[in-house]
Amino acid sequence: MVYKFETDRLLLRYFELSDASRVQDLAGNEEVARTTLSIPHPYPDGAAEQWIVNVRQFSEKGERYAFAMVKKEDGLLIGTVSIGISKRHNHAELGYWVGKPYWGQGYATEAARRILQFSFEELHLNRIFAAAIITNPGSYQVMRKIGMKEEGVFHQHIFTWGKYEDLVFYGMVKADYFRIK
Repeated sequence: MVYKFETDRLLLRYFELSDASRVQDLAGNEEVARTTLSIPHPYPDGAAEQWIVNVRQFSEKGERYAFAMVKKEDGLLIGTVSIGISKRHNHAELGYWVGKPYWGQGYATEAARRILQFSFEELHLNRIFAAAIITNPGSYQVMRKIGMKEEGVFHQHIFTWGKYEDLVFYGMVKADYFRIK
């Protein structure tokens, strides 16, 4: 099944190979890469194309959904929001990034809120969680704004950019989602 969602300002749709150069441009920004857990820097040629092929295959299996965040007003791709699903545990990890020119404008919150709704109301998942590098308060502010609660800090959990970084984890279960909806 192919999913496509609209919010007030965004269209969330599957990625197309024609999006690859835009993904590489946005994700290739060092400041964007420094705020994420998995974007390489420098961003290698061909990596965006391979990533798009991979996420399309994962979505066909219902294992991972990655959506392009596209501004409705001008059709410009500005970032991504995704969920990686564990069918065995009926939960998913939420992830997102937004291109630097679009930081601080509420796009990640808007997209994440819609994907939370999709996760609980359409996929019937029981739990959604997310992690952010502790030095990226913008990311965990998104988690707070959509109603997720802080669940803890994993000290020196990842090694990135030449040093160990703490990760802060947030989560929400289905019952809490429907209680605050």
